[in-house]
Amino acid sequence: MCHSAEVTCVHPAERRVADPTPGKTREEAISVDGLWSGLVRTEPGVASGWHHHGDHDTSVYIVEGHVRIEFGPGGTQMLEGGPGDFLHIPKHLVHREVNAGATRSQEILSRSGSGPLTVNVDGPDPA
Repeated sequence: MCHSAEVTCVHPAERRVADPTPGKTREEAISVDGLWSGLVRTEPGVASGWHHHGDHDTSVYIVEGHVRIEFGPGGTQMLEGGPGDFLHIPKHLVHREVNAGATRSQEILSRSGSGPLTVNVDGPDPA
């Protein structure tokens, strides 16, 4: 890790697996008071487990692949994004990510807030 009194650089080999949700691989790069940033990968045909991010708002930048966010009553609402798109997931929103594509998806995440980063749950409230 490169570090000076003002700037830190985290190289790919220095990221650590963090914040587990079934179906996703998350790598933490930056974790400071009020901010978390990292990389997430999802293999083709995989849906993550249902979860929310507590008191954190989440910004997602899709680097490669396509991502479908399922949410809402009974998980019936969805939003899809592809390379170059930014998504915002509000705090406490129960959701899951689905990679319905033929290639691995990769996203850069930033979270702003406090408390637990991920809370895994059984599913959304019924419709």
